[in-house]
Amino acid sequence: MAELAALEEPRAREVNEKHGDDHGVNLSKLRAVAKRLKTQQELSHELWSTGDTAARLLSLLICRPKAFESEELDSMLRESRTPKVQDWLVNYVVKKSAHCEDLRVSWFSDPDPEVASAGWALTSERVVKKPEGLDLVLLLDIIEAEMKGAPDRLQWAMNQCLAQIGIEFPEHRARALDIGERLEVLKDYPTPPNCTSPFAPSWINEMVRRKG
Repeated sequence: MAELAALEEPRAREVNEKHGDDHGVNLSKLRAVAKRLKTQQELSHELWSTGDTAARLLSLLICRPKAFESEELDSMLRESRTPKVQDWLVNYVVKKSAHCEDLRVSWFSDPDPEVASAGWALTSERVVKKPEGLDLVLLLDIIEAEMKGAPDRLQWAMNQCLAQIGIEFPEHRARALDIGERLEVLKDYPTPPNCTSPFAPSWINEMVRRKG
């Protein structure tokens, strides 16, 4: 914890707090610490239990993803608190877990929008990598009805799913573009030069263009 505190950078904290995160540790330096520690499941548990965001991020880098039970991952998601911890938990741990699909299904329609956003993030992953069995029409129906009024993180995750359906499935592309155009979610999101806008129609068209 002392080592993590020493890696704190005020400017990094200032930037992170604008995105809802409460840590100021340079992530490259954090990854270097994780590389030195290697996999240590017991230490990972201890770091997580501190509740400190930087410690939890380090915890997720040194854990053994397949060692967690489904109930444990569910509890960890619900107590994640910050966007970065939730993102890393979903991407670095849950996606590598044998419980991933069961958690995706249970989180998808959870009444807590933060939890539901994790279910949608995992659904976007399935749209791209393993779409068999997904009802894409139903997903588009839900997005069309609920995305506009959804809280930020859930809205972002739904928007990503909308874009991925439009990119990956030509037969659903026209509808995905239409939903995006009408709802105008993230249309004015500030996007740096040479970066793809998260506005779904722009995102879909750009990725389809790149695929040629």
